[in-house]
Parts: sequence; C-alpha cells; structure tokens
Amino acid sequence: MSLELVIGDKTYSSWSLRGALALELAGVPYSERLIHLNRADTRAQILQHSPNGKVPLLKTEEGPIWDSLAIGEYLAERFPEAHLWPRGQYARAIARAVCAEMHSGFVALRSHLPMDLKRDQALEPLPAEVQVDIQRICALWAECRRAFGQDGPYLFGHVSLADAFYAPVACRLRCYRVALPAEAAAYVETIYQWPAFQRWLKAAQEER
Repeated sequence: MSLELVIGDKTYSSWSLRGALALELAGVPYSERLIHLNRADTRAQILQHSPNGKVPLLKTEEGPIWDSLAIGEYLAERFPEAHLWPRGQYARAIARAVCAEMHSGFVALRSHLPMDLKRDQALEPLPAEVQVDIQRICALWAECRRAFGQDGPYLFGHVSLADAFYAPVACRLRCYRVALPAEAAAYVETIYQWPAFQRWLKAAQEER
C-alpha cells in the first residue's frame, strides 16, 4: 500500500488539513508532498500532480483522487474498520450533510477569515455576512452534539470525518478570536486537543 498526499502550506491550506486528518482517521501510513502556495510557480507545480490545479490530492496505487470530500469517501470505503463516518445510518447521513454544507458553503467566513494558523488577532469589525455564517456553524455544532454526541466530545461523539471537515473552521474561530457560545468554544478546544490536529499545528508553527 502506497499513499501520498499532495498538500499546500500547513499554515494556510485548510483543504489540505481536511485530507490529512482523514488519513489520520484511517490510521494508515502515508507520505506528504508539500507545494508552497502563493508563489509564481505554485499552479504549475500543482498541475504536475492534480488535474484541477488544487490541493489536496491523494495518490493511490490505482490513480489520483482530488477533492477532500472524495478523499474522505475513498478512505471510508477502503478502510471500513476505521469508521471514518459515525455508526448508524441516520448519523452517517447527517454527517455527510454537514460535511457537504461545509464543502460548498460558508463562503463569507472562508473569504474574510482565511486560515492562518500563526494568526492571533481579531478582525474588527466582523462583517455581517460572516456573523451569519458563524451563527449557522454554532447552531449546526450544537445540533450534532445534542443528537449524536453522547459518547464523546466530538460532533458525533467519536471523532469522524465531520470533525476533519470542521477543524479548519475551529482554527479560524480561534485564530481570529471570535467570541463563541460556551458549547461552540468547548468544541473548538476539543479540536485543538485532537492529537492528529496537534501534529499538524506543530508542523505549521515550524513552517518558515
């Protein structure tokens, strides 16, 4: 088995973080190929590996898989014993729904609060459309925790792909010092205590 994840800078690439956390959930060995972002040759370098010119991309024995959601689904099917999706048919459906909502939504949050793991400063004032996104995210987290979180501190109790997808959101909320309800703040702390995330964060802090 040989898996390689093509990623961008760990400080800035939220989608790369999602792919890496999915691999950590699968519990399988893999290697990383880092391509620095925001450079003159960045796109050309990525296109050597990824057909859509974006990261992350997972190289498998069968061929490449681009897009973080597709990577997560592939790993969940290939390593079913790892339970990347939560147990229970309805729980899995809701987990997929919240991941899809993150994947295609929250444009204001992603535009105004880009991921920067070295940042520790509020954005003042916080645009109204960003506040709307944050309110929805906090409500979504609270709904998942109430319905499925009885067995642990993650969105569906045990850690899953849903947490991999919302880890970069938790980063943004902490790095931009966003005031949060107690339940949402506790979930952000859960992400920051996740060993897989801590390893990524440490590497990001060491990036030049």
